[in-house]
Amino acid sequence: MDSKLGFDLGWFISNRAQGIFPCSLGHGIRQYFLRTIASQTSGKTSPAAVLLGDSVKVDGVTYPTDSLTNISPRVLSKVGQNLHREHGNPLYLIRKRIENYFYKNFVNRRGNPIFSIYDNISPVVTLEQNFDSLLVPEAHVSRAPSESYYINSDYMLRAHTSAHQRDLIRSGLNAFLVIGDVYRRDAIDATHYPVFHQVEGVRLFSQNELFTKVRDSTNLSIFETEGKRMPDKQEDHSMEAAKLLEHSLKNTLMGLALHLFGRDTEARWVDAYFPFTHPSWELEIKHQGEWLEVLGCGVVEQKILQSAGIQDQVGWAFGLGLERLAMKLYSIPDIRLFWSKDSGFLSQFDVSDPDTPIRYKPISVYPQCINDISFWLPASTDTAFCVNDFYELVRNIGGDLVEQVYLIDEFFHPKKQRASHCYRIVYRHLERTLTQEEVNVIHAKIEEEAKRLFRVEVR
Repeated sequence: MDSKLGFDLGWFISNRAQGIFPCSLGHGIRQYFLRTIASQTSGKTSPAAVLLGDSVKVDGVTYPTDSLTNISPRVLSKVGQNLHREHGNPLYLIRKRIENYFYKNFVNRRGNPIFSIYDNISPVVTLEQNFDSLLVPEAHVSRAPSESYYINSDYMLRAHTSAHQRDLIRSGLNAFLVIGDVYRRDAIDATHYPVFHQVEGVRLFSQNELFTKVRDSTNLSIFETEGKRMPDKQEDHSMEAAKLLEHSLKNTLMGLALHLFGRDTEARWVDAYFPFTHPSWELEIKHQGEWLEVLGCGVVEQKILQSAGIQDQVGWAFGLGLERLAMKLYSIPDIRLFWSKDSGFLSQFDVSDPDTPIRYKPISVYPQCINDISFWLPASTDTAFCVNDFYELVRNIGGDLVEQVYLIDEFFHPKKQRASHCYRIVYRHLERTLTQEEVNVIHAKIEEEAKRLFRVEVR
């Protein structure tokens, strides 16, 4: 997958094709971030976050840092910006279109919407909320410091809006959408950014609600005892309940996809895996001649509902990424643009009707500056080199001037018994032309910090 869905299959299946692998956060990189916090942001505040050398303050709550802390100042500065609530931002238009679909098509007998919406929940969650409450295995790759942003050993910035699922269900909700910013350490290119926005949807059904359109449901039950888990059902669910849930889920989400992309859109369902749903699917649509993953979904694991105190209901859930949809629907070429404050960009999406057809018109195209960095990896096995740590270093120094980073060459020298990597770093300013001199200064700092933190030998 090259972008972020709500339920992200790529995040739950370790993909080592690009050399990205889980590793413990090195002491050096953690100390670097904390020193950067102290030197760059001491005494500076934003409405949502304050960064200090030994603590992180988010939404008025102070969290002590520890050995697991790996949040950089640039990433934490995004907390509280809430692009999905910013009128004139394309993400706001997409979320409004999604809201309108659910408000219009799912109402109770009085004509009121059955789905409630939560779009301002703090992104700070416990590790238990982000992982354990969703049945993510203890040794799963997504828990690695190379994959997620940790405030400390107890708290993190949510990696998905699903982190709030159990708690909202426990509060008594049975149909809701959660919209918010999520945070993941990832590659650097035009479709990836450490902060993006998701919509999580959940709907639960009682036995009467699920079987309401079944002519004779007298002998039917949503549960079965001593059942077996099968590819198309959970062990606790009857086959009738599993099929009705699947029908409701797919009918709802197919309607959403057609609402967003057009009634004549070609679509297909693909079997998938997520720890928190079974069975699970991804919905793909044919867009501009290519199949595009739109969302992930599935039947909520009954264990999750039981942990939320639900004993007599079953349900489904889905998740989708707003940036991915907006980039396709509006032809936005670079994910960094969503963070732009340029009026030439935002004015194109300042419309009263979210269904207004819009095609992004580039405000200008500035040239790239390309520099390569080659280095020998540490010879000592005690010093593990983690690709995501290097990406984070580049992102922290270069910020949004860095458009893309990718590995262009790697080899192992048989005589030296050492491995070498060569990365291409593409720099481009969104609002003016960068000079090569400016880029060289940034690039040199990246080289120096890479040598110091990762003990690489620049070639």
